[in-house]
Amino acid sequence: MLNPRLDLLTDYPFTRLRALLDSEPLPEGMTPINLSIGEPQHAMPDFVAEHLGRDLAGLSRYPTPNGTPDLRAAIAGWLQRRYRLPEGLIDPERQVVALNGTREGLYMISQVVVPEKKGPKGERPLVLMPNPFYQTYVAAAVTAGAEPYFVAATPENGFLPDFAGLPPDILARTALVYLCSPANPQGTVASIEYLARLIELAREYDFVIAFDECYSEIYDKVPPPGGLEAAMHLSGGKITADALKNVIVFHSLSKRSSVPGLRSGFAAGDLTICQAFIKLRNYGCAGLMMPVAAASAALWRDEAHVEASRALYRQKFDIAQNIIGNRFGFYRPAGGFYLWLDVGDSEAAAKKLWQEAGIRALPGGYLTRPENNGEKAGKPYLRLALVADVETTKLALQRFSNTLGR
Repeated sequence: MLNPRLDLLTDYPFTRLRALLDSEPLPEGMTPINLSIGEPQHAMPDFVAEHLGRDLAGLSRYPTPNGTPDLRAAIAGWLQRRYRLPEGLIDPERQVVALNGTREGLYMISQVVVPEKKGPKGERPLVLMPNPFYQTYVAAAVTAGAEPYFVAATPENGFLPDFAGLPPDILARTALVYLCSPANPQGTVASIEYLARLIELAREYDFVIAFDECYSEIYDKVPPPGGLEAAMHLSGGKITADALKNVIVFHSLSKRSSVPGLRSGFAAGDLTICQAFIKLRNYGCAGLMMPVAAASAALWRDEAHVEASRALYRQKFDIAQNIIGNRFGFYRPAGGFYLWLDVGDSEAAAKKLWQEAGIRALPGGYLTRPENNGEKAGKPYLRLALVADVETTKLALQRFSNTLGR
């Protein structure tokens, strides 16, 4: 009666967290602070509400399946400016896929690119992903009939999975690779050389790379390079028919513009992949509501609100550095908005923080699988999302420090 592949999915991290914490009482009078979920809480730009209200008449019509021409043009223009891409590289009509949030797209891409069999022996295909990983990657692999393959991202490899070091028989079975940079949860930024080498590997072994770049605009000092930029690096900046071959990138307004409820993102890249992706979405997905498309286009064209939000994240990392110092393996992440702290036993630390300090944090083991050094990659760590306002973040970090000590 049910799809047996669903049995291969473990409980979602926040389901596990509720089971761990919700029966535990809080100290009397303690106001809880949730640092477990990466939901941006900075104020959204005022013009978002203006656009949504101005275009309410659009709710009386079915939205177009792939966003509006204006939205796709805004996205293509932003990609060109942000990654210094040559004009004309991204065709907004054929190489931009408008998404109801990138979770949808990161899940559906496996349905587009994963074949039934892969490799010289016609085996079950593999979908490679970092360990720790975003849970949607696993669901995407499993429901496409592939086998998830976890590649450890630990301090020893700079929190960057060593895809190039995998055995040739594994790479030959690989249909899809997910890479998040800046990484969730470690905040690591992959260099353009790392990205370019991965693209070369994809072309050698004929797999697709889904570059999850949802945190690309939240960085400390240097803008992180991206998959499209790396592809141009390989082509010497020239637009050719194969310049973006095997490459598709995903971006979201949720993190960049602090509008997670807008559910607006996009994918762009390889023409063949994008055309197939658009075709699949025509059958199985709703288009972005017209008011959402209008507000999204305005957001992609504006950088002032992004710079202001980025400054707030930097301020919160300053506070974290001052309060935590050199304890718990603290380092200042190059991108993203998480702290990835070595607390020894992350489940025990999460319970202690909740019971004594009202802090809700996510054990790193909930973001990993034991395979390929996964215990080491996740179990000792606790993920803290610095998404609240500055004063709340400061209070939370002081409680964290006072409770776990060291």
